Amino acid sequence: MRRRCALKLVLALCVLPACAGCSTLGFGSRPVAHVITNDAKDLLDQASNRPNVPTELSKNVVPRHTLQPGDSVLVEVLDENSKLRLPADQAVMPDGTIDLGRFGRLIVAAMTPEQAEATIQNVIAASGQPAAAINVRLIESSHRFYVVGEVNSPGSYPLVGNETVLDALMKAGGLTDDASACDILLARPTDPCSCRVALPVCYRAITQLGDTSTNYHLQPGDRLIVARQSKMEEILGFLSIPFSCPNCNGSVKACPDPGSVVNSGTEFVPTHATVLPAASPPAVNYPTRTSAPPTTSPTTQSGVRLLGPELGEDLPVPPNPGMSRGAIDGELDFGDQFLQPRISPR
Repeated sequence: MRRRCALKLVLALCVLPACAGCSTLGFGSRPVAHVITNDAKDLLDQASNRPNVPTELSKNVVPRHTLQPGDSVLVEVLDENSKLRLPADQAVMPDGTIDLGRFGRLIVAAMTPEQAEATIQNVIAASGQPAAAINVRLIESSHRFYVVGEVNSPGSYPLVGNETVLDALMKAGGLTDDASACDILLARPTDPCSCRVALPVCYRAITQLGDTSTNYHLQPGDRLIVARQSKMEEILGFLSIPFSCPNCNGSVKACPDPGSVVNSGTEFVPTHATVLPAASPPAVNYPTRTSAPPTTSPTTQSGVRLLGPELGEDLPVPPNPGMSRGAIDGELDFGDQFLQPRISPR
């Protein structure tokens, strides 16, 4: 009789945590959804302790931005006295077009803002309107980064361009109580047939020591994964709390005079040219069309269709639209300040 009671008591103690949903002993009823796979662990083992990637104090701008669906742009006429009016701020539609009002819709996907400016100017000139300088400004890009796993607010977030790993974790509400401080990685998207990039994140070193070596500068499409604690961490985690994580072991040296250390701030490193001239409007006004629209759709040099205000109507495009060079993120827009030097003398 006593043996039966003892056996029932042992079974009750084993079943009770699972029924209550408690994972303290590693027998939780919830599935372990967020774990670091063996493939990811192999990549982390191969990763260098000091990878040559942009970090918090040494950031890189994105080489160049091409317009894509979801981008918010501002289209404006630079001449304040011009009677020409265009829809101002708008989003690039899923089909890659923007609205030019009575000039129809223009496919701008895969164009740089400078190329879009030159194309819009040619569209206006082709309609018989006086040549006008157009400015296309990117207000908000569609670039995003993703935070998944054991954070309080997982999801996708818009990428402004200066975010780091710590910024991403703070935007996602910080780590949950079940998060593993040693199993955090940054996965960077690569081509399907190319190599893979997985970088370890030393969360405690970033927050407690101000170590910027793994506080990576986020790039478009980055995935930040915070794994859940393993059963061993749940049981014996308190023993490893005072120690650094395996991928974060390194010499820690205190500055002899902290007051003499001056943080000069973040340095953004451009990847190529930093000054791009604005696109000048065409010098020739094209006559107004009187004949029926052509049966074939004229295209620009980049193969872009120009859709007229009526269904199926195509706007003629003058030859050699003169696409300007691609832009880079981080540039300043000076409007028509660069227009005059580019106008050839008559």
